[in-house]
Amino acid sequence: MSLDLVFYTNPMSRGQIVRWMLEEVGEVYETVLLNYEGAMKSPDYLAINPMGKVPAIVHRGRVVTECAAICAYLADAFPAANLAPPTAERDAYYRWLFFAAGPVEAAVTNRALGFVVPDGRERMAGYGSFDATMDVLERAVSGDRWICGEQFTAADVYVGSQVDWGLGFKTIPTRPAFEAYAERLRARPAYRRQKEIDGALIAEMQQKG
Repeated sequence: MSLDLVFYTNPMSRGQIVRWMLEEVGEVYETVLLNYEGAMKSPDYLAINPMGKVPAIVHRGRVVTECAAICAYLADAFPAANLAPPTAERDAYYRWLFFAAGPVEAAVTNRALGFVVPDGRERMAGYGSFDATMDVLERAVSGDRWICGEQFTAADVYVGSQVDWGLGFKTIPTRPAFEAYAERLRARPAYRRQKEIDGALIAEMQQKG
């Protein structure tokens, strides 16, 4: 019997972000694994995500794609998990969710691909420069609190994934504030469950060749 919440992913993808969010939510969900060679480009999946990429979720017939959007949607769909601030207090929540999805994602990807914004053309790039983006990100995660203060939220899942992955893949600089934030995130039970689940799936995929 199909569940109300279906998660389309590949363990070697940004689907790990959504898996972590789902584990934080704590609701039962169905996982559909898709390979890059064919399943992601199949007509059935393209009807869900025309981009032919993962992750995606379908919740009671509603399709949501894009990691930041999925994190925000799940926080609202399952309020008992307490993963979003009250509506009137979401300034920092929205600010950092979209900062990570926009400037951080673009700056890190461009740098990894070897693209450098030419001098004097920073205004054409939404993030200005890689260094400026990293400085702002560092200030956002500094201290011993979460992105929105005392409350851990979906914004920490998304921003934290960018920091955690960036440190692991050396795509963001190693700075004390980033390291400390990542350590707090890695201590969360839901983070650990996600790593165990996706780690086992990756090992299984590698064994099959």
